[in-house]
Amino acid sequence: MNWDEFSDWGSKIAAWAADYHKTMRDRPVRAQTVPGEIAARLPMAPPEAGEAMDDIMADFESIVLPGMTNWQHPRFFAYFPANAAPPSMLAEMLVTTIAAQCMLWQTSPAATEMEGVMVDWLRQAMELPDGMTGVIQDSASSATLSAVLTMRERATGYTGNRHGLSGKGALRVYCSDQVHSSIDRACWVAGIGQDNLVKLPGRGPRYSMDADDLRAAIKADLAAGHVPAGVIAITGGTGIGACDQLGDVLKVAQEFDLYTHLDAAWAGAAMICPEFRADFWADVEGYDSIVFNPHKWLGAQFDCSVQFLRDATPQLNTLKIEPEYLKTTGAEVVNYSEWTIPLGRRFRALKLWFLIRAYGLEGLRTRLRNHVLWAGEVCEAIRALDGFEIVTEPILSLFSFRAPGDDAAQQALVDALNADGRIYITQGAFGGQKIIRFQVGQFDSTREDAMSAVPVIQEIWAKISKG
Repeated sequence: MNWDEFSDWGSKIAAWAADYHKTMRDRPVRAQTVPGEIAARLPMAPPEAGEAMDDIMADFESIVLPGMTNWQHPRFFAYFPANAAPPSMLAEMLVTTIAAQCMLWQTSPAATEMEGVMVDWLRQAMELPDGMTGVIQDSASSATLSAVLTMRERATGYTGNRHGLSGKGALRVYCSDQVHSSIDRACWVAGIGQDNLVKLPGRGPRYSMDADDLRAAIKADLAAGHVPAGVIAITGGTGIGACDQLGDVLKVAQEFDLYTHLDAAWAGAAMICPEFRADFWADVEGYDSIVFNPHKWLGAQFDCSVQFLRDATPQLNTLKIEPEYLKTTGAEVVNYSEWTIPLGRRFRALKLWFLIRAYGLEGLRTRLRNHVLWAGEVCEAIRALDGFEIVTEPILSLFSFRAPGDDAAQQALVDALNADGRIYITQGAFGGQKIIRFQVGQFDSTREDAMSAVPVIQEIWAKISKG
């Protein structure tokens, strides 16, 4: 392909992309294919000769597209969103075109310097304290792993990387039982181990880790000769939106000089709205590490996760490695590859720059506020359905419910709704039983989209309950 052909096909694909989004409501939300169906339509061996782009694009539409779940569908109520606002997509097109590997300042100064400014824009938008810095990670999983590794190194006097963990004792990390599975995985990968991740029961209306439980667990571990390393709190847990009382948890962690990390991957975006901060963000300024994903609720194209750091030094002492070929001479600069696990880095800051400039903070706030409002309305409408119950009340734009019947009935409803294609939801578990999660958060969703879920749920339930 020459560059004239590239330009021609770039225009065609941009037009296709616009049409795809404009006709999204006519498509099923979840892919309606069965396992193996797409693979069976692909050739078993690669072609020896090049093929025409017309043929490749035609196959994309006929083979690939039916097997894609439409994450940008305005009736996507499953998981959490992975939004992609149009300005963010345009920025990604530019990033893909330039195709820079932005691992060091010198490998793309603009990428490094814009990253610092964009992190600070978001710091200001979320009312985090002056002096807090940060880095753009690929996902909250990577940010959490970075924090857990930092807990490990700090607890071992920064000797774990060099000498290993043998003889260091059982390093212990504390959290609630509502944390995301990425916390478990971080403890696996960091060598801390699943058995040393101490999960405490969530209590109260927001299923918070209890400060007295946390203090007692730390004291018991110290008495047993274990080594407490850190505490992980949550704001807006994945399952039901659980939120810890950040100040209470922080106070206990500071009593024992433990490193703290806050997982606000989904709910953190809502903290650009001042009215949510008192309930979900109080005392956040004391946390050593905080992560939130602009690629979830804020509208930035996946992947884009921001980790704020009260002091970057512990994480740099944990992750920085500087062979001769990566050294930067001359004036002192920031190399963000020293702040993260991967060496290679994409220019993720550009889509934040495009997104925030195109909508402004108030435009983004309006969307988030609407989602919270509409989720509450959907919740009340489902509560009014005969035999349905709300299991967990709305926390921001997430709530859960159950239909009449046992756990099998809940899964049957989820499966039937997703096979129907008009909406997409997911199941979860809470209180020893299966629940149905519902969250509103797709960037272009309207109140009509959100409320349309209620008659669909009612209709599908009526069909399956009759057998």
